[in-house]
Amino acid sequence: MGQVSAPGQLDRREAVARLLANRKGLLVITGLGSPSYDAMAAGDHENNFYLWGAMGSAAMMGLGLAAAKPKHSVLVITGDGEMLMGFGALATIALRRPANLTVVVLDNGHYAETGMQVSHTGRGISLDQVARTCGFAWTAEIRDMAGVDDLRARLTVHDGVKFACIKIAADTPPRVLPPRDGSMSRTASVRRSDMGRSSDLGEGFIRDRR
Repeated sequence: MGQVSAPGQLDRREAVARLLANRKGLLVITGLGSPSYDAMAAGDHENNFYLWGAMGSAAMMGLGLAAAKPKHSVLVITGDGEMLMGFGALATIALRRPANLTVVVLDNGHYAETGMQVSHTGRGISLDQVARTCGFAWTAEIRDMAGVDDLRARLTVHDGVKFACIKIAADTPPRVLPPRDGSMSRTASVRRSDMGRSSDLGEGFIRDRR
């Protein structure tokens, strides 16, 4: 512990694109920075909610959405730095046990947004082990695309709250920015096959893109 750990090798864009392939009605919340760019690079989607300037909030927003929409599968995609900022969220989520929620951390062992300083995970902290200790039903550290495929198959199976740490290479691909055109509600355009009846969604899946 405390020593710089072996870096991951997976391409972050390839991993996220594979994870979101054939996603159907999956609801996705992305942490600020690179995870949002990765999801956008995989293709903008009406069921994506990109966070801006809310570091540490992604997992808890996923918990709230999973609790509000228990019949829908909810996926949080965030980075190791953002998850470390909201470390206590893992304990709260484990206590609430939302069977429809999966938290995925793209772990490059660095704080990419502030200059690629080595993060706690780069020095030996294993986020999947933290989640397991908190009480998540299923956890994994993923270092190959076969593991990503296995994770994707689990996203829509509501058999317990899940956590996966995908070990990615410490690089900085070009930013693919989601649009930032103010608050937007796409209730009218949400496909019933994906999200169910709009009345079941209340005000719809509202996307704040400030």
